[in-house]
Amino acid sequence: MLVNGVALEPDVSGGLFWPERRVFVAADLHFEKGSAYARHGALLPPYDSHATLGVLEEAMARLAPELVICLGDSFHDAGAGDRLEPNVRERLTGLCAGRHWFWVAGNHDLSPPADLGGSCVDALAVGPLEFRHEPTQGAVTGEVCGHLHPCAGVAVKGRNLRRRCFVTDGARLIMPSFGAYTGGLDVFEDAIAGLFPGGFDVWIVGRDRVRAIKSARLSVPTRLAHGASAGKMASTARKGTR
Repeated sequence: MLVNGVALEPDVSGGLFWPERRVFVAADLHFEKGSAYARHGALLPPYDSHATLGVLEEAMARLAPELVICLGDSFHDAGAGDRLEPNVRERLTGLCAGRHWFWVAGNHDLSPPADLGGSCVDALAVGPLEFRHEPTQGAVTGEVCGHLHPCAGVAVKGRNLRRRCFVTDGARLIMPSFGAYTGGLDVFEDAIAGLFPGGFDVWIVGRDRVRAIKSARLSVPTRLAHGASAGKMASTARKGTR
């Protein structure tokens, strides 16, 4: 895919790779979301940080990036760093060592743990791209962001499958969430579709590959299908750039 003229590779891990500059980007890891829910009585298996970190480690080993950018909400809340198990903390610190690593502040983690390594920033500009957590309202060029956890539905052999996805119009890119316990927002919802008035394309993250899907093939959620905003969003999506 091209974003502001830059060739980027959406990765099956849910991250993004910029081969020319050896940059890897991951959005919304939400480490320790499970333990945060447990504190409020919603018991979830306490393995989300292990699972998320395992996928991140595999991508690091395979792609060997020199610069890593985590696009905010890397930690589910301000206390997530303190709840990391020693093994997870050690592995994460090891990943940060020996390469340039930036933690972009998110709405869940305004100040990511400082003792893991890396640098904390509000946003980061690299060449013609700007990496930030939340998308900027209005027209932008070269923005790569997370926060919205985009997903899309597509019909495959009579079944409607919903998957995480990348969303772009060639000027802005919204990345899928990387974390094991993160949910998704459909691309036809106003919060996402409204950012792309000229149309958008999606790259669906599958089990073993990422596939470009034309917007016209996407399924509109039933709850939106009969609403005026959904009709407008479907029409907008079908103007997609590819």
